[in-house]
Amino acid sequence: MIRQACSAALIAFGLTVSCSASAQTVDPLLQQAELEAQPVETAWTYVGDFAARVENTSGFASRDDIDRQRGRLRAGLRGEGERWSFTATGKAGAGTDDNRDNRRNLDNEKSNGVGLDEFWLGWRTSERFEWRLGKQPLPAATTPLTWDTDLRPIGVALVASQPSGDFNRWSLNTGYFAPNHLYEDNSRLALIQAGWHFQEGAPFSAEARVGWWKYSDLERLTREGLARSNRTQGNVLLSDFELLNVQLAATWQWQHNPLELRLDMVRNLDSPSDDDGARFSAIYGRSDLPQNWEIAVAYQRIGRDAVMAAFNADDWWFHSAARGIMPWVAYGIDETWSLQLSGFYERADGQREHITRLLLDLRARW
Repeated sequence: MIRQACSAALIAFGLTVSCSASAQTVDPLLQQAELEAQPVETAWTYVGDFAARVENTSGFASRDDIDRQRGRLRAGLRGEGERWSFTATGKAGAGTDDNRDNRRNLDNEKSNGVGLDEFWLGWRTSERFEWRLGKQPLPAATTPLTWDTDLRPIGVALVASQPSGDFNRWSLNTGYFAPNHLYEDNSRLALIQAGWHFQEGAPFSAEARVGWWKYSDLERLTREGLARSNRTQGNVLLSDFELLNVQLAATWQWQHNPLELRLDMVRNLDSPSDDDGARFSAIYGRSDLPQNWEIAVAYQRIGRDAVMAAFNADDWWFHSAARGIMPWVAYGIDETWSLQLSGFYERADGQREHITRLLLDLRARW
């Protein structure tokens, strides 16, 4: 009797332990399915940047030197979901010059005022493909030769990236935009850029990009005087603008800092002459890292109709039909703040006078 009772107790204990173990053991496949079924919470972050600039531009034969100070704040929110993202930022600017001077000073932004900076939605159809719709930074790698990164065109874009091996990848960016320049121009831009990226993050890396740019509907922009140094007859451009752009870059690690060499070349396929331009830059160090120096120099030469002069960088005084050199030194104060001193020495084609520009920029990023 005692033996039977002990046997029954052992069986009951074994069943209890077995049930308890079964309850605590989780099938990893079922656990993964449960995690995937859970909704991903949207993460909202504050984004923004600040820039303050002191400028002196001199060497003019027929106007006074330019001495001015300008400041700009851009701030807003960015949301990230499982497959989507949303960015909305505004901007405010203030300067010692008037907005009526911006056209004469060849600026791409108004010095004073408030407005919308970015407002766009991103949708990831997979890990490699993202659609973007709205007012956004141009989704292509550019240099000051072809585009001003402060501009925010309105349009639709596809951004794609395909890994190739452990450290290499292909990229493809394409879209159709209203560049949304000053004075509400009606211009349009179709763009496609393909890239090959070799050994990203390695001690030696390289990249090559080929892009096609096609501008259209430039009549109003030309009437507003934004064609600048491009050839015109009255208010009509003498060239269309279909650009072939090639960029080559290589980066080495040297003395614990990167040394980047970059060549940017462009040709306007729709211009009969003065149709090409090139920019070469050498950059040592990274000022976007705390307590780190950046020392660099760039040289560029632009034919009169090599690029659409309304849209390349306005840090340079001349937008085409010119050549010049730009040395700069920058320092990353901390993770947020940096300081840069830039010099420009430029000459327009057919002219003897040189324009000298000095820019001191204090920047912050959040």
